[in-house]
Amino acid sequence: MKSSSSDQVLASPPPVLAATAQNLPNETGALVRARAFAEPLLACETLDTGENILAHADAVARILHAIGGSEAMQAASYLVYACDHLNKPQEVIAKAFGVHFADLAMETTKLVRVQRMARMAQASVTRAATATPLAQTSAAQTESVRKMLLAFSRDLRVVMLRLASRLQTLRYFAATKIALPPGLAGESLQVFAPLANRLGIWEIKWELEDLSFRFLEPQTYREVAKLLDEKRVEREASVEQLRLRIAADLATQGIVAQVQGRPKHIYSIVKKMRGKSLGFDQVYDIRALRIIVPTVPECYAALSWVHSQFAPVAAEFDDYIARPKGNGYQSLHTVVRDAAGQPIEVQLRTQTMHDHAETGVAAHWAYKEAGTKGYAGVNASGAYDAKIAVLRQLLAWERDLSGAQGADGPGAGMFDDRIYVLTPDAAIVELPQGATAVDFAYSVHTNLGHRCRGARVDGAMVPLNTPLKNGQTVEVTVVKEGGPSRDWLNADLGFLVSHRARAKVRAWFNALAMHETIGKGREAVERLLQREGKTAVKLEDLASQLGFNSADDLFEVVGKDEFSLRNIEIVLRPPEPEPTQDDYALIRKPKGGSHGSKGGVLVVGVDSLMTQLAKCCTPAPPDAICGFVTRGKGVSVHRADCSNLRNMVTRSGDRVIDVQWGGVGQEAGAVYPVDVAVEAADRQGLLRDISEVFTKEKMNVIGVQTQSVKGTAWMTFTVEIGDAGRLKKVLTIVADLAGVRSARRR
Repeated sequence: MKSSSSDQVLASPPPVLAATAQNLPNETGALVRARAFAEPLLACETLDTGENILAHADAVARILHAIGGSEAMQAASYLVYACDHLNKPQEVIAKAFGVHFADLAMETTKLVRVQRMARMAQASVTRAATATPLAQTSAAQTESVRKMLLAFSRDLRVVMLRLASRLQTLRYFAATKIALPPGLAGESLQVFAPLANRLGIWEIKWELEDLSFRFLEPQTYREVAKLLDEKRVEREASVEQLRLRIAADLATQGIVAQVQGRPKHIYSIVKKMRGKSLGFDQVYDIRALRIIVPTVPECYAALSWVHSQFAPVAAEFDDYIARPKGNGYQSLHTVVRDAAGQPIEVQLRTQTMHDHAETGVAAHWAYKEAGTKGYAGVNASGAYDAKIAVLRQLLAWERDLSGAQGADGPGAGMFDDRIYVLTPDAAIVELPQGATAVDFAYSVHTNLGHRCRGARVDGAMVPLNTPLKNGQTVEVTVVKEGGPSRDWLNADLGFLVSHRARAKVRAWFNALAMHETIGKGREAVERLLQREGKTAVKLEDLASQLGFNSADDLFEVVGKDEFSLRNIEIVLRPPEPEPTQDDYALIRKPKGGSHGSKGGVLVVGVDSLMTQLAKCCTPAPPDAICGFVTRGKGVSVHRADCSNLRNMVTRSGDRVIDVQWGGVGQEAGAVYPVDVAVEAADRQGLLRDISEVFTKEKMNVIGVQTQSVKGTAWMTFTVEIGDAGRLKKVLTIVADLAGVRSARRR
């Protein structure tokens, strides 16, 4: 005898069934044919719970029938278990019952296996006190199981089958008194019951909750059950008396109504007691009635009568007719007190609302298996309003579970953009549609993504850019050290789909470039300190003096040529004595006009004044320039956009003086030294090629500094020019050389 599980059916394929069973028509008597098809396969097989598989399938079919599931849906309950006992289940079931039945059976079986793996992994993590979650917290993992369930369940029959199967499994354990496997009750309460709630199938939701709670907290369950039972006779008598009175009085008012007592759900009572810190006697729905009337106006008329006969509790009224719940539930809820002051909850609804509340979506759907078109191969049956109600729920689930803000049409986009895969330890990882093993690795951990070099999907090696599918188990192989490949950012190669993973790869390369830039800046600053004989200066203190938060911040701007080393020289050199008032008077002594200076610069209003071109920005005609009166060295001429000048103006704005380039009186052939910064991929002959450009353009190179770090060359050329405008043309030529990334004036 082979043994399998209600949550993971193990493969045990006997020979393919005879062709007579396969050739039956697809639509006629599907339930009877499906049971006859499955009986020889399942009659002697048991689940690992000990329950006979055929008996389990019979019970699932009965549950589906009770909630309004179609005959086809009931038939599928047998095929799901039968497919694991066939050599080629997809082909056999498709030939005997149709493609949609085969797809349903295979999809449901696959989901059963994946869920069992996830539950077993979660249980093992719970048992291991030192275990570290791989990707998600327990709460996030539970929500992922919910999402995965619906992601697999494009056909709503899969959802119904899983709910009915889980309910039967709990019923079996409750009836046989066998200990429930670890994790099954928690998953039922946290995943399946909320799913039934979202579908609006209260009949299953309440029973799943009560049975799960019975296994999770048996002592509390027994205590509440005992409290309910102690006054059961007295309570039922008073409720029956109230029921008869209300039914008779409503009939007198001309309102045709069914007045019913409501069953007591232990888990619901406990939740209210804990959530509102109430005692058992304070919970309102210990005593409860339901009034069912033909029309909506009669709902409100009956409500008005109830409030006139009993004292309503104002804070306990909810109008779910005017404002339905997200799953389409509609009803009026109120709490009133009888003559003895005892609370009683009353629900008022129409028969249509009641049918929906009890069976939810199942009440509105019929399934046609052969050649059917529509959402997931099924069509809604019944009134037009019923179809619209179901489609509205589908869109609500999509917004609820996948975060979408809308859809283009009925059922459009339902989880089309998400897939759910498993780690080797069966943790569920949510990824965008089309995601690869590299996306998966980055989703689990950034460092795992950086070091990812290979992948196995369901045990088979695959290329890293292979798109993943729902339910696959993914394992990546990594190196001890290393980083991502630049190819991963090439969209045409398809290595990355996730925006989050792309951002992490870009961040890695940006950090690498920043590290190289900081190294270049550090080297430049340290060389300057050596020239100035200031190697004892602490780099952090120097950066602080210059207004930076850290030495690395200083190195970064120096490495990018955004901060002149001249600023550091000013800080390192001792301050000169402040000029006296007589010095200022001599400098600012007015003359009749503007006269040229030896350097080809005119100081406006001052004659015979020493000028010098600033080394930090190396101005040259026709640059906009500005003068700054130095301490004992005349006027230093800067480019107007010089950052060094801005800093000095901030400290001593009164020492700024107007200057301009000399015109006719300027010496013929005057030249000015300027610095040119070139960044390029280092290669043989690079320096020669750049030098040849300057030679060809008749520009004299008077200084060269070069540095190469990890294949990138930074070069600074000092060239003599007579006109800065001509330099732009030369820099354009340099930038066009092979390997040159940028060429600009410093």
